[in-house]
Amino acid sequence: MQIFSDPASTPSPGVDLSRQGDRWQAKGIEVTVTPGAGLSTLQLKAPGKEVSRLHLRWLGSPAANLLYLGDHWERSYGDLAWRHLEPERILPWYFLATGSDTTHACGVKTGAAALCFWQVDSDGISLWLDLRNGGRAVQLRDRELLLATLVGRSYKSISTFAADRHFCQELCSSPRLPVRPVYGGNNWYYAYGKSSASEIRSDSERVAKWADSNTNRPYMVIDDGWQPNRTAGPWASGNADFPDMAKLAADMRGIGVEPGLWVRPLFTREEVAPSWRLQSPQANKAQGKNRGFTLDPTVPEVLEMVRADIERVAGWGYQLIKHDFSTYDLLGRWGFDMAAVLTEPGWGFSDGSRTTAEIVLAFYRTIREAAGQSLVLGCNTIGHLGAGLFELQRTGDDTSGRDWNRTRKMGVNTLAFRACQHNTFFAIDADCVGLTKQVAWQQNRQWLDLLARSGTPLFVSAAPSAVGPEEEKALRAAFHAAATVQPVGEPLDWLTSSEPEHWRLGKQNAKFDWFTQTGGSPFIG
Repeated sequence: MQIFSDPASTPSPGVDLSRQGDRWQAKGIEVTVTPGAGLSTLQLKAPGKEVSRLHLRWLGSPAANLLYLGDHWERSYGDLAWRHLEPERILPWYFLATGSDTTHACGVKTGAAALCFWQVDSDGISLWLDLRNGGRAVQLRDRELLLATLVGRSYKSISTFAADRHFCQELCSSPRLPVRPVYGGNNWYYAYGKSSASEIRSDSERVAKWADSNTNRPYMVIDDGWQPNRTAGPWASGNADFPDMAKLAADMRGIGVEPGLWVRPLFTREEVAPSWRLQSPQANKAQGKNRGFTLDPTVPEVLEMVRADIERVAGWGYQLIKHDFSTYDLLGRWGFDMAAVLTEPGWGFSDGSRTTAEIVLAFYRTIREAAGQSLVLGCNTIGHLGAGLFELQRTGDDTSGRDWNRTRKMGVNTLAFRACQHNTFFAIDADCVGLTKQVAWQQNRQWLDLLARSGTPLFVSAAPSAVGPEEEKALRAAFHAAATVQPVGEPLDWLTSSEPEHWRLGKQNAKFDWFTQTGGSPFIG
């Protein structure tokens, strides 16, 4: 076991910790490992010290010819897959390894106080715990911090997908789930921010018409573009095209849909006190271009501002609150650019005594509390920290209403490789069907079919011009299926393909053709 302290931008060499029973110590730093039945907890004391990373190492050669699967820091980017041994591969949060009829799994429980990733090589397994505060070492002072709970399991004679779901249940003890299946509309992938209250009312009428359930009505989510500043706050009112957000929500409910709304809580063009602004390279760059201010959630006034914004949106009557961009706003990187180092070195939050993971958790808890009875959907959020707090999670990067290849890559991949988290961490949203004339219906029809029968949330961005009699018939059938509880779809060929075409959907096997213009079989009711 090693501890690292990187107060400057240049990483320091690790310090080996010596073991005395369940305690590992060096130079005033102490890590306590408390073993249990198939799990261990890690606690850290470092009074007066700066610490950045903790490295645990288990020696031993893994069996040959195993395949490995890991998760992602936040959303996935069409890049999740089972692969052979890659020593440099970063495996955030947990990983599985499978060979013949046994699947092995190692991970940390959700809600950890550190950002954790695994690596596997020919000589053993490493677990790295990132304890930094932003891009510099944290100063815990006199606190004893419960860093993480480690879990290890082996599953014999069940499918790798079943093993993955069982393990995710082990990692999240108390998921917060929607009472009923979530489905409906979202206007982003045909409007792309150019919309109005009148158009949302029309969207709501169409979405309501396609749904036949009287006990589980569909949602209509208003995405970016309703607020005065595109992609940014303040979130106190709508713009000229959205003059009364509370009235719009009431109108939507009267039409027969549940209203939903998009926000970006940590980025605003409203002038705020300099002390409220995040002091990171990315935040300073955005401010320098006059794009707006990134807010530091460790400033108490900022967290109260976030609370007030979410309470206001819920008070307007929006029953689903989709909050977006916070991982990028906080760390200045998208998940595909993070790897082992999640942010630029050398900067920290206003409160330097907490780890980044602790800060993110406090931010998420504030949103959860402020949302009240409204559902919370995290997008560009860290799923392993949002589990147990958010009812829904956007688990992949954006699909598209313009480019089928993007929908196929991002949507199919995230549904296949994160379906294990559905109703074990939260309800997973693999993103929308962008139903427009720019994407062939023969292709979109398959994505609609798969989502509708997968048991996961279904959102459709349907341009009015793209919905004819055939599309409307399929949408009605899809909404009928999505409104009911179904078994989670299982990708049958996920060991050999990053975009599986063979699926087990309920009691049926389905074959999809993602790569030709004609597409596969239509929806089966």
